[in-house]
Amino acid sequence: MVKVLVIEDMESLREEIMETLACEDFEVIGADNGTLGVELAREHLPDLIVCDVMMPGLDGFDTLKAIRQEDLTAVIPFIFLTAKSDKGDLRQGMELGADDYITKPFATAELLSAINTRLAKQAVINTKAKTELDALRNSISMSLPHELRTPLNGIMGFSEMLLEALNSEQQPDLIMIVQNIKDSAQLLYRVIQNFLLYAELELAATNGNDGIEQEQAIAATYGTDVILEIAGKKAAEYGRNSDLRLQINEAPLMMPPAKLSKIVEELVDNALKYSETGSPIEVLGETKDGFYWLEISDRGRGMTVAQIQQVGAYMQFERKLYEQQGSGLGLAIARRLSELYGGSLTLNSTPDQKTTVQVKLPLFVDKD
Repeated sequence: MVKVLVIEDMESLREEIMETLACEDFEVIGADNGTLGVELAREHLPDLIVCDVMMPGLDGFDTLKAIRQEDLTAVIPFIFLTAKSDKGDLRQGMELGADDYITKPFATAELLSAINTRLAKQAVINTKAKTELDALRNSISMSLPHELRTPLNGIMGFSEMLLEALNSEQQPDLIMIVQNIKDSAQLLYRVIQNFLLYAELELAATNGNDGIEQEQAIAATYGTDVILEIAGKKAAEYGRNSDLRLQINEAPLMMPPAKLSKIVEELVDNALKYSETGSPIEVLGETKDGFYWLEISDRGRGMTVAQIQQVGAYMQFERKLYEQQGSGLGLAIARRLSELYGGSLTLNSTPDQKTTVQVKLPLFVDKD
């Protein structure tokens, strides 16, 4: 549903516009001043903003300036409502980045026409940008990892040979250096493998799921052992076995063990990576409403609504601030895998409190 933010200090007009848009199947958010409007734009990332010019406090022009300065809101289509028809005001608004102007009083048809025109224009821009980004992403995903994997195999192989040849008692410092080289190479190798897997999953989603459906038809995975093994293994890597809280019910799943393992691996790894040692990691699995529900929760730093909406393959939240390892692909891989096998992934989070990822997976049905 298309989301529209209406910023208007006159209550009667604001409610009238919101009611009109709601009747046209828009999701509508209202703000009675510019300051609140900017906050709601950051929080909800609307598809379009309708804003009055003359408002007390932060007027329409300053509201637009603030919204255009934010990376996440900078390109949201913006329509001014004004009682003025002065060309100077029109020019000022356009120079600040407004997309259209509607002069009060206006007819409902005029408002809807302006909104639909701007949404259609933005849709064309978004489609073109997505096409170009997908082409670039696919090019990088399919070619670069292969180029990196060959020399990386050499690094891992020779570091292993050095570790076997070195004397642990006489050269402990050198062994530690070589071990760090090997560990770093293995971490990079995992990232590369994830790039390749993500590219394969995107290709499968684009070209249809015939292979996936055939694999589903003969696959019945009993998830308890897989989930317990992978979750325990990841917790051990972080030295956090005592933080793990497991409650897994048995059920046959319509997914091969390797694919289920990958989902659990990436989601548990994220939960461990973005939470403090000593805080619990909860992994729950149960059958409900004809599906198997896998839920993984942590008490880490969490995410805002805007961050959740921006989840994608090549982003990692607050990378410069937190300096966490990884490429941000884990969540995207888990989501795509669940979708390809007839399930879904949802994410709920409260900043600095809790993040919960829910994966819904289809149960195996024996057709014999």
